Amino acid sequence: MYIYIFRHGQTIWNASKLLQGRSDIELNENGIRLAEETGRNLADVHFDRIYSSPLKRAYNTACLIRGGRDIEIIKDDRLKELCFGEYEGRNFVELLADETDPFHYFYDHPELYKAPANGETLEEITKRAEEFLVSEIEPLKDKCERIMIVAHGALNKALLRHIRQNELKDYWQGGLQRNCSAAIVSLDDSGYGVIDDSKLFYELKKQEG
Repeated sequence: MYIYIFRHGQTIWNASKLLQGRSDIELNENGIRLAEETGRNLADVHFDRIYSSPLKRAYNTACLIRGGRDIEIIKDDRLKELCFGEYEGRNFVELLADETDPFHYFYDHPELYKAPANGETLEEITKRAEEFLVSEIEPLKDKCERIMIVAHGALNKALLRHIRQNELKDYWQGGLQRNCSAAIVSLDDSGYGVIDDSKLFYELKKQEG
């Protein structure tokens, strides 16, 4: 079985370098374009099931990639993005640059990251990602040929952390996925295998590079 783990299309907050987390931000025009082009280039690829985060940017991406297929998109709360609590809406470039702030370590030293007030830890998001894979995806190993999951940057790395059995310090192995790119994973009797960290199904234009 193959699992295509997509990050949602671009939003205005992505373009403005703002932390989204649980904030329910719509796709922008470019995000819609990326999802539509991805869908067109995957039109002949069979998917047995599609799962999505219920947040609009992910669910709408899933709808656009699904295209004309007659497949239900199954929303699962466990696929929501990492909650950044009081930091949602703040500029993450500025936060990363502040060496006195725990967010400074988010990408380069995730083992040192501390969640802001009302936020979620990387250990907590990993736990719910693992629960989703174990309860929903792994039982389908011998029943499905190909599954699509559409979610978020940090959530997708939590899925991959379970898949790879990574240590927390390696949380961002392979880097943050581009909008609308897919990590492609195999699952068979021998376990998981990562085929591609960030596969693009659209043409990468200069301004996106």
